[in-house]
Amino acid sequence: MKRDFNEWLSKFRPSIAPYEYYVDFKKIHKNVDSIKVELNILNALIGSKDIENEFISIVTKYPETLKCIPLLIAVRYSEIHIRENDTDFCYDFENMNYSVEQYAVFMRKIGLFDLLEKHIVHSLVDYVTGVETGLDSNARKNRGGHLMEDLVERYIQKAGFVKNETYFKEMTISKITKKWNIDLSAISNKGKTEKRFDFVIKTENMIYGIETNFYAGGGSKLNETARSYKQIAQEVEEIDGFTFVWFTDGQGWKSTRHNLEETFDILETIYSIDDLENGILSDLI
Repeated sequence: MKRDFNEWLSKFRPSIAPYEYYVDFKKIHKNVDSIKVELNILNALIGSKDIENEFISIVTKYPETLKCIPLLIAVRYSEIHIRENDTDFCYDFENMNYSVEQYAVFMRKIGLFDLLEKHIVHSLVDYVTGVETGLDSNARKNRGGHLMEDLVERYIQKAGFVKNETYFKEMTISKITKKWNIDLSAISNKGKTEKRFDFVIKTENMIYGIETNFYAGGGSKLNETARSYKQIAQEVEEIDGFTFVWFTDGQGWKSTRHNLEETFDILETIYSIDDLENGILSDLI
């Protein structure tokens, strides 16, 4: 029986994020603890009346404090490139490559001396904890990208499939072709492109290539995804022994529903979280 697209879409979820999705405080505290001693040494600069000379004195005596500096401007990497008046600088904060006086120039021009000598912050440990929290929020996209994969994988396992025996993660077309001797050139542009599926399930009579994603918000990416998967759905019709399955969800689709509906109309094996909860894997495979 043909499914109703509007009814199916109405069950899409606003979020699948657990508590730890938003901020990983365990990682934040670990990162801060790793430089806490050096930060406390640099605390001596807060409210200083002679900050430049005190900075030079501290770094000369404790050169390891330099490694904290990039994080004070919310930078993770140890090298910072500056171009000024047609001159290029590359400050290395792990291994000093300029005089300590030049690093003092960096501190002044980047604004850190003002931050410290004007007592704008009261503790560099607290300040860096805040910076780490902000940087960690930028990692939500990476964490979010795996949420739907993890959810689908739990249902794959619940259906009785075993990792690296009957189901496989992040498997490319070339690996699928080599392992099971199946011609997938119809979806690889005759071998010119290398498609990777989030999961592959192998049964006695069928190979299932599975894609997963969740979109809490809209954007052009959703239209591109829907068009791409519509094309794959059309291409796999030529392949015996292979089925393309797409698990997607998220209220972001409601703002770009038309492209999703086009794919829904031609891809029978497109499913949502609600479908997973109602045992679609057992029914399908």
